[in-house]
Amino acid sequence: MNSDFTLAIHSLTYLALQNDRMSKSDAIAESAGVHAVRIRKVLSLLKKHGIIKSKEGTGGGFLFAKEFCEVSLWDIYTLTSEGALQPKCPQSNEACVVGANMHRVLFTIFLGAEEHLGEYLKQYTIKDIVDLISKEK
Repeated sequence: MNSDFTLAIHSLTYLALQNDRMSKSDAIAESAGVHAVRIRKVLSLLKKHGIIKSKEGTGGGFLFAKEFCEVSLWDIYTLTSEGALQPKCPQSNEACVVGANMHRVLFTIFLGAEEHLGEYLKQYTIKDIVDLISKEK
């Protein structure tokens, strides 16, 4: 899993809580504590997949394009991190029984782990994150 996943959740939650107005990438970046270029990269990905929309110029910024309850954490994971759990095996000795089979065996195990992660993340939406944050106020 990479930081784009958490930055996407952070950005979407920020947009959801500012739902009545456009939000600038600089404000989201300040909230997340990262450089605005990092946030713009994530926002671009979310826009490309129709989760958010943007308006350029004065009064512009970013808004949700979908309902908060329609965007699951698994949706975000698949956009930002799919395959991140796959093992990174170095070139192994194919003449060795371990070296010849390690990548395949680990790939199967980690694929199963990602499927379980997916089932868990599908239970949560951006609306759930907003509700959990609102409860903490």
